[in-house]
Amino acid sequence: MKDKVDVLIIGSGASGAAVAWSLAETKMRILCLEQGDWMKPSEYPSTRKDYEARLYSDFATSPNIRKRPSDYPINDDNSPIKVVNFNAVGGSTVMYTAHFPRLHPSDFKVRTLDGVADDWPVDYKTLEPFFAENDRMMGVSGLTGDPAYPAHQPPMPPLPLGKSGTRIGQAMNKLGWHWWPSDTSLATQEYDGRAPCINLGHCTPACSQGAKASTDITYWPHAVRAGVELRTNCRVKEILTDENDMATGVVYFDADGVEQFQPAEVVIVACNGVGTPRLLLNSKSARFPNGLANSSGLVGKNLMFHPWATIYGYLDEPMDGHRGPPLCVWSQEFYETDLSRGFVRGYNLQFNRGIGVATEAVATEAAGILPWGERHHETFRGLVGRRMSVGVCTEDLPEEHNRVTLDPVLKDGHGIPAPKIDYAIGANTSLMLDHAIARAKEILAAAGAREVHTMAPLMYAGWHLLGTARMGTDPARSVVNEWGRSHDVKNLFIVDGSIFVTSGGVNPTSTIQALALYIADQMKQRLATLFD
Repeated sequence: MKDKVDVLIIGSGASGAAVAWSLAETKMRILCLEQGDWMKPSEYPSTRKDYEARLYSDFATSPNIRKRPSDYPINDDNSPIKVVNFNAVGGSTVMYTAHFPRLHPSDFKVRTLDGVADDWPVDYKTLEPFFAENDRMMGVSGLTGDPAYPAHQPPMPPLPLGKSGTRIGQAMNKLGWHWWPSDTSLATQEYDGRAPCINLGHCTPACSQGAKASTDITYWPHAVRAGVELRTNCRVKEILTDENDMATGVVYFDADGVEQFQPAEVVIVACNGVGTPRLLLNSKSARFPNGLANSSGLVGKNLMFHPWATIYGYLDEPMDGHRGPPLCVWSQEFYETDLSRGFVRGYNLQFNRGIGVATEAVATEAAGILPWGERHHETFRGLVGRRMSVGVCTEDLPEEHNRVTLDPVLKDGHGIPAPKIDYAIGANTSLMLDHAIARAKEILAAAGAREVHTMAPLMYAGWHLLGTARMGTDPARSVVNEWGRSHDVKNLFIVDGSIFVTSGGVNPTSTIQALALYIADQMKQRLATLFD
């Protein structure tokens, strides 16, 4: 048995890193267990010519395709959207596109405003200082003054619009619709030891330049210097509890596959909206026969994915191609509820530059755009580097039948049951997707695009894993309270996207981290009465 620690954090991704850094100032003994390892930027795909091919092998977004030793399998056969994640120090921030919007104030009051779902037990104003703190730690670039947002001050200037962003801006102006340079967690100048973006265009899968703010190069260096221990290649099997319904620590497999017990005074779970319910459901006992912290029966339920669509076309002149970060402009013209559209809530539009040459060849052939024969090369030259696409991030309302359970057969390499996903796109979201696709086609037409195609919903687009251990003040309707503590286990906290009450219509990383910092702050303020 290991020496007892004060705080044990499970997971080193967006939320685990943030909560570790924030709690470090207490000088408590803090340990983080991560099932993956430190990444080596010198080995990232963008350092080699075959970087596009590796998107389909060891750097695929799906763990079922990637199959690294740190991955676990996921049965997502009963879902049109497949889970994508990454297991390493930094978690999925290693792989994300660094798009960094915040939830809107309205997203926290959906029941009050729109009569659906539930209100959050916290609001935007409460989280605002933690959004700002996270912007500083992650190094966010953007342009202040966006009329779709409350005022905020990104610490770095925005990414250049380039040819693609300029063309999109002109199209949106023609239509009279909102657009703005995106907030991103990409460095546009030297920042906290990170080099600025040099337009490699490889934000996904990973940034060898260090410009992208994955938490292995933002929060973790500061947390480790402050005394936090990060133990890698440790796969947690279950959380144990005592006769007083208090967590006593975790059982995990170390780098040699040996089962270990790590005792702790406080346990914090930061394993994402699939990994967290998996762990809680696997932590069964006589006192918790339905899984740990699950008196509400809601652990694993209300899974939200943000069903995604991509609508793309080709311009008659060369654009930026795949040079530069993929996302440079967003629009929240259709973000807030307008009942005349036939649905509640809304969606975010994200405008993308092109894709790599090899990926374009595969995509155009699959879509039937690229003919074989004498016109093959001529046609391809008229397509490559000229793609313009619109990504649609739709709000996903919580529905209990969308859920994570434990697969009765499938297990990971250590014999731990794998998560099973049951998910269907809701009626409201389906209407939203139809509306968004029609608007995207109008935008591409205004930009002068031809050969317009639609992919909806994207299959490998389960990036945003939310809602499966929701916050709330009512223990019968939530898993954790308004500051992240389990209703059932007084020294167990959850800080990842599973605690979302609603999903909003934007990428969630910024909000996940703001919540983690808020929960850490609440813990620090309540240290003397933390378990009362």
